[in-house]
Amino acid sequence: MTDVRELKAWAYELAQENIELYNHICDEIFRHPELGEQEVYSSRFLVSEMEKRGFRVQMPYGGLDTAFRCEIGSGHPKVAFLAEYDALPGYGPNKDQNGHACGHNWIAACTFGAADVLARMKDSFPGTIVYIGTPAEEMRGGKVDLVNNGCFDDIDAVFQMHLTTGMTKINSRTLAIDSVEFTFEGVAAHAAGHPWKGVNALDAGYLTFNGINALRQHITPDARIHGIIEEGGVAPNIVPSHCVCKFFVRAAERDYLNELTQKVINCAKGAELMTGAKLSVRYFENSYDDLRCDPLLTALMAKNLDELGVEYDPTEEPPAGSSDLGNVSKVCPTCYVSMDVGNTDGSACHEEPFLQHVNSPLAYDKNLKAIKAMVATALDFLTDEELQKKLAK
Repeated sequence: MTDVRELKAWAYELAQENIELYNHICDEIFRHPELGEQEVYSSRFLVSEMEKRGFRVQMPYGGLDTAFRCEIGSGHPKVAFLAEYDALPGYGPNKDQNGHACGHNWIAACTFGAADVLARMKDSFPGTIVYIGTPAEEMRGGKVDLVNNGCFDDIDAVFQMHLTTGMTKINSRTLAIDSVEFTFEGVAAHAAGHPWKGVNALDAGYLTFNGINALRQHITPDARIHGIIEEGGVAPNIVPSHCVCKFFVRAAERDYLNELTQKVINCAKGAELMTGAKLSVRYFENSYDDLRCDPLLTALMAKNLDELGVEYDPTEEPPAGSSDLGNVSKVCPTCYVSMDVGNTDGSACHEEPFLQHVNSPLAYDKNLKAIKAMVATALDFLTDEELQKKLAK
């Protein structure tokens, strides 16, 4: 088999030769921002480009209309690159436009590029190259559905990168999260004429918040609880008979989060007892697990970033935010990098000024570096049987 150093040199040449295509992918997705589970144009565009390159395509995939799986090659090891392509709402002068303020257009492009470069080299190493489209990361977490439907059961290693502000991070972690909705049903009554006939559902909502605020003193420093009252009555002179509260509950470890979420639910149950308003509980989005990057793949990625001259922070910072990639990392060795886009204005993901960076010369420069780094690390894995055995344990 060809020496892996020669394969990497060839891969870098291919990435450079085809970078205009990969930047076009970035631009095209950016110019068609679609919300989660509505990414019809984006998913079809990416699939069409993969079909042109000889990839076998499944779409829809894993029970999701805008998910897909494209692959080339055969057998194991199977290396997957995960695309995201959903946008966020609330941008523009009237705050009514969608926009890729999280840079998912860039994620789609660099993972596309990595899969395409390896596809052009597929006769030089064993295995299968897989490009998986994962919808609705910003909403319900499409990867959770894909994991639950067994879509990663045959994958041996997963790669993804994400744009960020500040130093590139190779040991990114995220918080596990549960999304819990409490609905209280009370009894409406005239608030001045005969309030004693009413059962105040809004009071149950307030008491839930008060209980959670008392709980905060006794939770670990990594945990986060934040919520809103979505519905709380129709008029001041009517005892509110209906109240809906939504909470995000987060923690660094899934096991602890399970305990904490139950304590939050108990606060709502206490409010039910105190007011008499009937409580119902549901999880309104998929629950995400905490993300843990595989240490062996991370070490290889660090070595390749060094060789490419990409500076990074190797330390493991406390987890922040949440991602459905965490669920993938629990079933498949995962290599995830937060890549510094290089902006100097201080704007960060989800902020409107960040939109000017995710489809810019800065992003295109990092697109090439990300493709090279992911391809090089994938080649290290694809050509090393001992590493494959270690990761399979």
